Amino acid sequence: MSVQAILMDKGCHVVTAAGTDTVKDACRLLHTNHIGAVVIVDRENRIEGIFTERDVVAAIAQRGISCMDLQLSEVMWKNVFSCSRSTSINRLMDIMNKQKARHLAVEHDGRLAGIVSIGDAVRHHIRAIEYEAEHIRSYIAG
Repeated sequence: MSVQAILMDKGCHVVTAAGTDTVKDACRLLHTNHIGAVVIVDRENRIEGIFTERDVVAAIAQRGISCMDLQLSEVMWKNVFSCSRSTSINRLMDIMNKQKARHLAVEHDGRLAGIVSIGDAVRHHIRAIEYEAEHIRSYIAG
């Protein structure tokens, strides 16, 4: 099973922002959409960075509440971990675990094609295990 299976299930829509948007704007997006990360893209939908709940906490801890007026380009994580649609779920989980990343952007031809969270990966991994267990039960019973 691959990242493509996750995207087919949840869709490819990603909440994005521009680097010129403020931290306050991004916090509003996170809250309104009930998400943990906003991908920062340029006009051609190329990934420039990512801004997560962790980044909100870090910005407040380092700069105080005045950080809300900063542009995302000043506080976003620029070293965005990404994968492709063909990345396996096991590889995806390995990357997330090693990088301690809860969100990975999905890139296709240098542009944003989706986003996957650790919750998405775990959900699909559990489904695969359940599917395999059911087939084993059927084989044994049959």
